[in-house]
Amino acid sequence: MQFQPKKYYYLINFQYLGYRFHGWQKQPNVKTLHLMVDRTLNYILVGKYFKTLVSGRTDAMVSAENATFELFLQHEIEDLDAFLALFNYNLPQDIRALAIKEVDAKFNIINHPKNKEYLYLFTYGEKCHPFCAPIMTTILDDLNIEIMKEGAKLFEGEHYLKAYCYKPTDKGIYTRIIETCELVENTIYTANYFPDKTYILRVRGKGFMRNQIRLMMGTLFDLGKGKLTLDDIKASLEPDNTVKMNFIAPASGLILNKVDFL
Repeated sequence: MQFQPKKYYYLINFQYLGYRFHGWQKQPNVKTLHLMVDRTLNYILVGKYFKTLVSGRTDAMVSAENATFELFLQHEIEDLDAFLALFNYNLPQDIRALAIKEVDAKFNIINHPKNKEYLYLFTYGEKCHPFCAPIMTTILDDLNIEIMKEGAKLFEGEHYLKAYCYKPTDKGIYTRIIETCELVENTIYTANYFPDKTYILRVRGKGFMRNQIRLMMGTLFDLGKGKLTLDDIKASLEPDNTVKMNFIAPASGLILNKVDFL
């Protein structure tokens, strides 16, 4: 009988500024988060076996306040704090590991029930300092923020969201539940070069389709500009509607705020 080495499983919470990365997933000839994480682990583990899986991939230029990946090893980490410190010492400055804990073989980071919360940070009406660009979208047109707040609330609950999926197919599951969708003034992120007023769209649910949050945000931008009405959004959420929303808001304003495993 062939010997099977014992396996060890760890969850690592981490955060990153996504502006210079082409998303999480490894791709040929471009810099991705998965590439940088695995390159760092390969260095500090000195060639020992490891594998990493993330709880959900983010697109190019999207950032994360608190994301999670699972680390699979064939040896035990004896000092978790020391490992975390070494990992951070060698990661690039736009990626930071926050915490590590051991889990068992029954835990499946892909299929385990989870809630995700995204934030979308934006402002409007004036050209911003260039330093804002990595995490904030600027809409130069005037926006009606009050009607956008009403529009955001229309997304809460169970709806048919095919209009908010990039390149949907006939086989997708488009009836989904959004637990929270609210547009509020930003009090989370501050900097002396930020404009006086900035805003956040906060969206929380169990799962999101490709570009869903950015399509929702783009729709709210069009609502705020007067290009769409609240009735247009209501119609887009009806079962089997044929409405297609086309404005995908820029990626750099999107932040994965947290992942809660249930």
